[in-house]
Amino acid sequence: MGGTLHSTGLRNLHNLRELHLGSNELSGSLPASLFALPRLEYLDLSDNLLHGHIPINSSWNLRELRLRSNKLSGSIPASVFALPCLEYLDLSDNLLQGYVPINLSSKCSSLLQTIRLSKNKLSGKFSFFWLRNCVKLKQIDLSRNTDLVVQVELHGWVPKFQLNTLRLSWCNLDKSMITEPNFLRTQHHLRFLDLSNNNLPGNMPDWLFTNEATLVYLNLANNSLVGSLDRVWQHQTYLKQVNISLNLVEGQLPANISLMFPNLTILDVSHNIISGTIPPSLCNSSIQLMDLSNNRFTGEVPSCLFTDFYALNVLKLSNNSLGGKILDGVSSFSGHLWAIYLDNNKFEGTLPRNLSGDIALMDLHGNKMSGELSTSLWFLPSLEALSLSCNGLTGAIHPGICTLTKLRILDLSENYFTGHIPNCSTVLPLEFLSVSGNSLSGFPSAFFFSSSITALDLSHNQFTGNLEWAQYLSQISVLLLSRNKFVGQISSNLCRLQRLSIIDISHNILSGSIPPCIGGIALEDPDDYEYGWPSIGITYSTGDYAVGMYSSHYEPQGFTFTTKGNSYTYGQNFFMWMSGIDFSSNMLSGDIPKEMGNLSHIKSLNLSNNFLTGLIPTTFGNMSEIESLDLSGNKLDGTIPWQLTRLSSLEVFSVAYNNLSGCLPATGQLGTFDVDSYRGNGNLRSCTSSSYPVARNGTGGNARGDSDPIIYVVTAVSFVLAFWATITFVFCHPFGQRVILKL
Repeated sequence: MGGTLHSTGLRNLHNLRELHLGSNELSGSLPASLFALPRLEYLDLSDNLLHGHIPINSSWNLRELRLRSNKLSGSIPASVFALPCLEYLDLSDNLLQGYVPINLSSKCSSLLQTIRLSKNKLSGKFSFFWLRNCVKLKQIDLSRNTDLVVQVELHGWVPKFQLNTLRLSWCNLDKSMITEPNFLRTQHHLRFLDLSNNNLPGNMPDWLFTNEATLVYLNLANNSLVGSLDRVWQHQTYLKQVNISLNLVEGQLPANISLMFPNLTILDVSHNIISGTIPPSLCNSSIQLMDLSNNRFTGEVPSCLFTDFYALNVLKLSNNSLGGKILDGVSSFSGHLWAIYLDNNKFEGTLPRNLSGDIALMDLHGNKMSGELSTSLWFLPSLEALSLSCNGLTGAIHPGICTLTKLRILDLSENYFTGHIPNCSTVLPLEFLSVSGNSLSGFPSAFFFSSSITALDLSHNQFTGNLEWAQYLSQISVLLLSRNKFVGQISSNLCRLQRLSIIDISHNILSGSIPPCIGGIALEDPDDYEYGWPSIGITYSTGDYAVGMYSSHYEPQGFTFTTKGNSYTYGQNFFMWMSGIDFSSNMLSGDIPKEMGNLSHIKSLNLSNNFLTGLIPTTFGNMSEIESLDLSGNKLDGTIPWQLTRLSSLEVFSVAYNNLSGCLPATGQLGTFDVDSYRGNGNLRSCTSSSYPVARNGTGGNARGDSDPIIYVVTAVSFVLAFWATITFVFCHPFGQRVILKL
């Protein structure tokens, strides 16, 4: 719809009782006349683009105020909680800040049932005691206000209200929330409880799992809870979602877990200290998403989890000590299975030759699989992500992989694959491909010539040929081709890749000069980056707005890029941390293009160990964000440009082993680097104290008293020649003889 709210069009609507304008892309500010309508009872402007303050005044008949998901700012008007008929208040997901205008003397509406103030920037103190007059209160959501101090001490007070929803995630929550005596003990009708991300201490509150409990949704994730799960496992009819991840909880899963939680759909106990085996009875449950990752589970995985668990969509068993044959006995995945995570365990053997099903994600990296990867009989038409990295797989990559026509993420790195990459007749829609750390050879095929690919890692293989094919990767952000056998020149066509953030073609046999147009690659500023890191995901909901939401997303492991002398692994947020070019250890020659100084967003530039000549461009002083600059091991001459002293972010710098001369930089960041950054340049000298050059062997400048045999030889020879020349002049030349006679 779009547009703005005009006060002139609202003034005459004296009989208006309800106004529903949610999700209409309305912009502008809220007109004060809107809240002056005498009979207005219901106002919904949620999910728009409204900004500015909330000009509420005397809307005495207003029962429901829904303004969530806008850009409203300023403080919450005190008059909001003074509205006598207010029942429903939702100001969540805005830019509101300051105190919540309610205190000990406040007289909020006794009709108030819902308070939703989440996802703002509220601060100060909020005490539940201040809500003592709100006898009909049912829902409170203050989550994601990290500076809001929420106090729940009773002090002899027993609330008259009975909540069904309480969300206090990411608040500065009272640490006594789950200790005795506590507020939660007074609430007997709670259905949705979220206390996650508060660093709450104490034992796991097993009393929340009693037979009388009415909980449907429970989230205690990312706290500091300890204790055993053994007392938690009690029959729960209503419970649908449980998340106790990221705590320090011990214990085991009960053998009859499906009978204890007959309606459970989501179980997340990841990142704890839970041990034992996985009970086969889970296959008879209604769980749709089960996350048991990052625990201490052992033994084999019941095969029924893959084949007969008809409710299951997502299975996460990563980072345990599970073993046995990988996918033992599986030929067909159960109908609703969407994703399996078996990575970083101890599974062995080869993958089944005949796999079928509607699965979209298989992450099996970091195990002990071996043998060849045969995909000839695979029928996985929905597969979008496959990771088999860090195993012991051998042989060639089977052409059957070309039948995975929806594959977007493929990671086969760190195995023992040989031969060529298969040449698929149909281009796969790959966005991420890594085959690094194998022994693949030949010319890279059209297997990955997808216009949608954003990250390509072919490093540490034996690929050959030139790099002309790379110009067609129009959406590429990360291009890693190091340690292969690529030859030829760096074509100016490479400059077409305007989405590049990282390119590494080091340790190849590339020759020729660096194209000046390289300086025109934007190396995307993270704030302006439009294309996200490849991922796939699924979201669950209990049906209640913003209460029972649960998401599961998969992202590739990331990639390795060498900078500052070390290798670092970057993932989804690499745009925020790194942008770089590595052309080192090739056979590049000629001058360094001055245009490279236009790379204002670059953080790492490595041109070392080539045959580059000429001067260091003064334009390098414009690389305002650079952190690592390595020009060592070339044939550069001239002086170090003073403009480089402006590089305030520089942490690692080397121009060692060139033919540079002149003074060592003594100011700015360059003045902080030691002699290792300049070694091997015989004509470089310090101009601040002594004027001795940097030794060619890199041991530092020649200080007084240093012995240099060449200097001694030259001095001795000069002395001898001067002596005999004087003797000859005195005794043989007539003028010299006359001088002697006069003496």
